[in-house]
Amino acid sequence: MNAYAIDSMVAAGPLRVANKRLEALLVARMRALLLMPAFGLVAVVALMRIASFGVLGAPDIPLSMEQRLLPPRGEITDRNGLPLARNYDAFALWYNPTAMKDGGSPLVHRPEEVAAKLAAIFPELDQADVAARLASGRAQYLRRRLLPEEANRVFDIGEPALELPAEKDRFYPQGSMAAHVLGYVKDGAGHLGMESVLNDRLTDSSLRGEPTAIALDLRVQGALEDELSKGMLSVNARGAAGVVLDVDTGEVIAMASLPAFDPNDIKTSDLMISDAEAKLGRTPRVFNSVTNQVYELGSTFKPLTVAAAIDAGIVRDLSLRYDAKPVKVAGRTLADSHNLGDTLNVPEALIHSSNTVTARVADKLGPERLRDTMRALGLAERPYIELPARGAPLWPGEKWSRVTTMTVAYGHGIAVTPLHLASAYAAMVNGGVWRPATLYKVEPGQEAAGRRVFKEDTSARMRQLLRMIAVYGTGQSADAPGYRVGGKTGSAEKPSAGGYRKKLLVSTFAAAFPMDNPRYVVVAMLDEPKGTTASSFQRTAAWNAAPIVGKLIPRIGPLLDVRPDLSRDIDISDLRPLIRSDIK
Repeated sequence: MNAYAIDSMVAAGPLRVANKRLEALLVARMRALLLMPAFGLVAVVALMRIASFGVLGAPDIPLSMEQRLLPPRGEITDRNGLPLARNYDAFALWYNPTAMKDGGSPLVHRPEEVAAKLAAIFPELDQADVAARLASGRAQYLRRRLLPEEANRVFDIGEPALELPAEKDRFYPQGSMAAHVLGYVKDGAGHLGMESVLNDRLTDSSLRGEPTAIALDLRVQGALEDELSKGMLSVNARGAAGVVLDVDTGEVIAMASLPAFDPNDIKTSDLMISDAEAKLGRTPRVFNSVTNQVYELGSTFKPLTVAAAIDAGIVRDLSLRYDAKPVKVAGRTLADSHNLGDTLNVPEALIHSSNTVTARVADKLGPERLRDTMRALGLAERPYIELPARGAPLWPGEKWSRVTTMTVAYGHGIAVTPLHLASAYAAMVNGGVWRPATLYKVEPGQEAAGRRVFKEDTSARMRQLLRMIAVYGTGQSADAPGYRVGGKTGSAEKPSAGGYRKKLLVSTFAAAFPMDNPRYVVVAMLDEPKGTTASSFQRTAAWNAAPIVGKLIPRIGPLLDVRPDLSRDIDISDLRPLIRSDIK
């Protein structure tokens, strides 16, 4: 190869490389020109899709397997994880008059025959009503919530128009237990109770997979309802109410209002009553007497009055004797139910439940200080609880007359709910701090700060006095051995437009245990109890409400880690000498 050829090849190398680069650049530009319209088209389609979502709504997106397995509504459990409300697969009975394709009669048999067969499966159905509904030719539900065996029997009837669509239904495994706390679900929405309060959480797809625990203890709830029911029936009472409250956290461990209803089977009669029944003071079964009905709770207020007087320094010497004769004020005479003697000291006044001595203590305390204490205990506002049904108290106003101060002191002229009373007693025995009641489970150390109402030494003194009432006074039938119960009875005549109805009482016992280290408050109330053999023909709380508490506490104490101990008690040795020998 000659020198010229070699030089030509060297010169051609850079030129070839330059041509290759130019070719690659041209190809890249052509590709970019071709892709730009494609990107633009994608952007236009995306914008049009977004706009369509705004007008027509987002399309149904296939659910993940995890989302498909989630129940449509979350489960509610008690504080220990036991189920209170959950969803389950159920059947409904749907009448579809267009099921027959030939356009003839929607039923193979006559409506009356089909209705008779359905009534044989579901005896509670009105046969004539079902026959009329079948004859109407209108598509409709004939029944919701069928058991599988019931669905099979309907299928065996052989009517194509009787369809059995599968549905998700709400189920309450405990039946009517805690019905007023839980409420019920209708058309996918919670009504009353915690079903309403927790509705958003229970239907939230990010939360409903985890059960929601509330403060109730199912075991304690069952015992409370059982003892209240037996007590109510034994004295033919119109109704009953009760609550068990943790004195340190405000948690509602149990709450019952009787008669109850079954949230699995809500009836029209559960939701409303006739005008005639309303005039008699009746309420629907869904009405929660613990949180929504206000009562004059009578002598259960006396310890609250004495606590206010001790806290204010009005009562210092518990041996001081007060005039116990009737009090004449503002044209009225305030007297005790029976003669208790000419004089009583404060411990004797509580043990004997003296109206007159309590009224005189309140008179010395004055209206402002008594009113402020009652307000600090939450008695001037609706009860603090998450439930939507909360009754407004009948509060005497801001300026209390002398007679108002005296009567409020022993629980007349003021009306509150049983829950109000339970929260007030918790503050009186727990060291003096009032906390709102709650149905949410409170984790250790997370309780509400509350507000101080009584000094700690006042609370300590009231624990002694309440214990003395159960040992020596009207609360003796509540004194469960080993549980160091303390409490106060209250028997109040029911008010009416023309005054008080002496034959109709509200009987209440408010208690706490164990009094050497209070853990729980228990309130039991009976509405219009009668004198029966079971109550020795007496109608007052000492004979009907107090025994309920006396039977309940031994049942729930061990469940709440409070075991009976006969070797210990609160020390009342400094007060025992103040009690007259005739009641030793």
